[in-house]
Amino acid sequence: MLDDETTASTQPTASAPGSFAIDAGGDLAVGPLELEAAAVLAEQTGFDGVLMTETRHDPFVALALAARATRSIRLSTAIAVAFARNPMTTAVLANDLQLVSGGRFVLGLGSQVKPHIERRFSMPWGHPAKRMREYVAALRAIWASWETGGRLDFRGEFYGHTLMSPMFSPGPNPHGNPRITLAAVGTLMTETAGEVADGFLAHSFTTPRYLREVSLPALARGRERADGTRAAGPVEVSLPAFVALGTTDAELDTAIAAVRKQIAFYGSTPAYKGVLELHGWDGLHDGLHALSVKGEWDAMTGLVTDEVLAEFAAVGTPVEVAGQLGERYAGLVQRLSFSTPYAAEPGLWPELLGALR
Repeated sequence: MLDDETTASTQPTASAPGSFAIDAGGDLAVGPLELEAAAVLAEQTGFDGVLMTETRHDPFVALALAARATRSIRLSTAIAVAFARNPMTTAVLANDLQLVSGGRFVLGLGSQVKPHIERRFSMPWGHPAKRMREYVAALRAIWASWETGGRLDFRGEFYGHTLMSPMFSPGPNPHGNPRITLAAVGTLMTETAGEVADGFLAHSFTTPRYLREVSLPALARGRERADGTRAAGPVEVSLPAFVALGTTDAELDTAIAAVRKQIAFYGSTPAYKGVLELHGWDGLHDGLHALSVKGEWDAMTGLVTDEVLAEFAAVGTPVEVAGQLGERYAGLVQRLSFSTPYAAEPGLWPELLGALR
């Protein structure tokens, strides 16, 4: 447990132009206790933030533990599934984590896809970008009610919040309200991020060209529609980049195979088809999707050529990977994290961070 003086911090801000803030985490299988330990190690190693993805565990529980075990590192859900919860539930969770962390929490939200929302969470689906825009507006209305003591009167197409008696209001958060980042791949959701969020979380299944030609222009269009309620300036862009990292042939072979498999999985998903289409790889998606329907996962990996791998992933030693990431994303991205669907040697991370800095 940390005292009030050591846990207090200012709101997190974007990194300086031309540099990267670097986040750890985002592991698909990590649990709350593992995330707590990982956050402590990440802070000691020199990472700027730690991420928790909602897959098998609740990210808010894990980050609450991490908040009490760390002093300065930024803590983000990347992502929490927005449509699995109503805005009031999320507003309470995010506000509490902002309190527990001393102002270090960032609420990263994503929509998930229709089958998961309807069949896994038994929640309504429809017009995801429009619904997300309203979801974030509802969050800000709830927080404003707590901050000012004013009447809560949010009436939307998908959500309505019109009751907030004093007994249930936590009052203003001494650290301010959490920043909000939105995950997106398609243009409509990316425009929504530019319009209503403080940050944009790109998907691992992206490329520098897709960022330049599709994501960043969409983000800019959304920002032009912003209502001025948020601080002026560019939206912070974060990317969990695919990295195949190793210093021996065996390490690299294992890492490359795992990254190919993950690229194949994402490439088979219709929602991400546009990334492949931009590069003229329409047939790759069709082939991957057909094999995925048959459950032939190993065969899918064989369709990911060296050319495709090189477009999506940085591959090599820590120094080589740092150089590739810098060449690809300097000026495009403010925050980097690493998508590593394999167990990378822990000693490689300090070397990679040092090379990136």
